[in-house]
Amino acid sequence: MVEREPVAISGTYAVSAFGRGADALLAGVLAGVPAFRPVRRFDTAGRRVTVAATLPDVATLPDELADAVDAACRAAGLDRAGRAESALFLATHGGPATLPGRFTDDRPAPGVDDPWWAAGERAGADGGPAWPELPALAGRLARRCGLDGPTRVYTTACVSASSAVADAAATILRGDRERVVVAAGYLVEPDQFALFDAGRALAADGAVRPFSTGRQGLLLGDGVAAVVLESAGALRRRGGTPVATLPGWGRAGDAYHPCQPDPQGRGLARAVGAALRRAGLPAGAVGYVNANATGTGFSDASEAAALRLALGERAGQVPVSSTKALHGHALEASGLLELVLTVAALRHGKLPVNAGWLGPDAACPLDVVTDAPRPVSGRYALSLNAAFGGANTALLVGAP
Repeated sequence: MVEREPVAISGTYAVSAFGRGADALLAGVLAGVPAFRPVRRFDTAGRRVTVAATLPDVATLPDELADAVDAACRAAGLDRAGRAESALFLATHGGPATLPGRFTDDRPAPGVDDPWWAAGERAGADGGPAWPELPALAGRLARRCGLDGPTRVYTTACVSASSAVADAAATILRGDRERVVVAAGYLVEPDQFALFDAGRALAADGAVRPFSTGRQGLLLGDGVAAVVLESAGALRRRGGTPVATLPGWGRAGDAYHPCQPDPQGRGLARAVGAALRRAGLPAGAVGYVNANATGTGFSDASEAAALRLALGERAGQVPVSSTKALHGHALEASGLLELVLTVAALRHGKLPVNAGWLGPDAACPLDVVTDAPRPVSGRYALSLNAAFGGANTALLVGAP
């Protein structure tokens, strides 16, 4: 059997509450100080929780996505001509609630001054430019960024971005495309904030504590990211070098409950196993896990069980942390934001801390990185994500 080279990751970019760029994201996370602050972009009066990880000055989500795609392509060494045949896979929430970035009244009036992403749309209910249907947004984003290949849209909750990455890698390995740009975005906005708060999913103490005793829930955070994936051959022919590889990925469902994860973690364990099998690697090859852990009771315990199933006796020896404790939960964009961070951590040789730690939980017997960043001790890392409905993804990242 002919062994195929893993898909290459040639460029990354991210926007988070820590700032703009993958380096800003990594620096903020390695500092170990969570980015949660009082929300100022909309009124939180009457809410149980009033904090999130937000970047003070953001543009509209479409504009932030366009900037992220351009920046990731530049990081990959792709000018407008070089990226022309690339496909675009977009993961985002969609709908009017995610339209404004600044959440002010300075949005342009409809008509001749409509922004690029609203061209031809009817005026919104407030008289401003209307949010286009997501397929239309993806097409306009692709054209604006010079991507002439096909587009896809992913709205599968918190595995949207990681599912897009898995599909992009499969598309490249099949030979359907040499290059796919994956973009994802979520900016904290009032509707989702209200839903999570009303559902008592947000941490009332204002801190995210993955795998820790005393954890009370998640907190939302801004996240916009873009990643360029391409075949190793295409990258080599144009003289480029990878920042990382994606040798494996896996997806699996729990088929257990509409909201609660399988307590035994069987779906996520199958996703991890599939990623390792695709890469042809044993569990012992995993040197770090950037966990999905959101700081919620059921979910974190289920993920710990999944790691024990998938990694066996190695589960208690592999360093694990959830960076959501620092940059917040970016919902549909979380998988891509965390992939960018995992790539950066491997490249810089430091593993992020698991902030908010109060003490071990017997239901989560893992080697959690708690006190300070640790040196990278292996070539491969897992980036895990899970969503309501029992959807699970595992992306296996390799150092170049």
